Amino acid sequence: MTDPDAVLDATVREEWGRLVALLLARHRRLDLVEDALADAVEAAARAWPEQGVPHNPPAWLNTVANRRILDQLRAEAIHQRKVPQLVMDATRPVPAEVMADPGGLIEDELLRLVLMCAHPALAPEAAGALALRLVVGVSTPDIARLFLVPESTMAARITRAKKKIVSAGIPFAVPSEEDLPGRLDTVAQIGYLAFTAGYAPGSGPDLLRAELAGTAIELISVTDDLRGQDDPVLVSLRALMGFQHSRRDARVDAAGALVLLADQDRTRWHRDEIAAAHERLMSPALLGPMSPRAAAYTLQARIAAEHALAPSTAATSWSRIVSLYDLLLQVMPGAPTEVARAVAVAEERGPAAGLEALGPITWAGSHRLPAVRADLLARLGDTDAARSAYDTAIDLCRNETELAHLRARRDSLDGSG
Repeated sequence: MTDPDAVLDATVREEWGRLVALLLARHRRLDLVEDALADAVEAAARAWPEQGVPHNPPAWLNTVANRRILDQLRAEAIHQRKVPQLVMDATRPVPAEVMADPGGLIEDELLRLVLMCAHPALAPEAAGALALRLVVGVSTPDIARLFLVPESTMAARITRAKKKIVSAGIPFAVPSEEDLPGRLDTVAQIGYLAFTAGYAPGSGPDLLRAELAGTAIELISVTDDLRGQDDPVLVSLRALMGFQHSRRDARVDAAGALVLLADQDRTRWHRDEIAAAHERLMSPALLGPMSPRAAAYTLQARIAAEHALAPSTAATSWSRIVSLYDLLLQVMPGAPTEVARAVAVAEERGPAAGLEALGPITWAGSHRLPAVRADLLARLGDTDAARSAYDTAIDLCRNETELAHLRARRDSLDGSG
């Protein structure tokens, strides 16, 4: 890959969290790190098209961001009229191997950053949003969509969380063994949301960001290993992620177009990952009483297992899936679950029943509800209403691959309704 814009985009998507972790580990100034890295990305957008793509793009961004932070520290020291000792410390030579490979701290430093975000001083929602922004580099609008809140609300939540970490002096460190269990639910939520952002990006050109989903899986795996015993939340989440991620290669065709579940080539599913996920789903840790979060992950994993283990769409037990969604609504209510249940109802009982199930659902700002409604209307032969619903979905959709799919579906309607 030599196109500067494409390289920069890929570097930001794949390395953002690692670069934040590296800079934060060095400077301990959360209030400076994100802005400095954003400045470095802007500088790269200007410089790389003219000067060429550097040999090591992440190291280039790290160097520029580091300089921005040092400049800010010098300015603060001058303003405070005292000897800038911390600037002197920060300007000491950095080991060449670190500068050459900012991703070298991967698991440990990323986990430290996530655990810092999961500090009990932050509300779980704030911790999750902050981690998605810092660790994953998900845009604020996409985070708002994940949390089903307005963008302005989410922006304010992230800003407050960053200020809270700075003002409270929350350490950039793995908590003690005694404190770790108290953070597991929040870490799990962060992993779940990060995986969702990779599995179904709200915006951008890609239908899935496999590297981001993989990072979320690695995060939960490392946390599970750190825990040292079977925890229902972590075991169920690893099972859910394993089932879903196993289909990654079949979800798009050679041209990058979306392939619906019913049309996917199941020989391209990763059967070894499905087997590992199924083994986790059968864990004794998931047989007894569990928290609402663990129950939600377990039920979602059981739904994913129904799809993954069925030999074909026709052989899928949709009645069992509907029943599982009924249970899921008790612990994870909301429009996403209701819409998914309506899709399952349509497969079990027909599109009219699916439309009836969709009837009372509201999901402001999301294209998924009108997209499902459009599909069901088209299956019933109401092409005019289907086209209108597709138009609504197209207006709301921000993912380019999904957008192309929706337009193709709309354009395929015969117009005879």
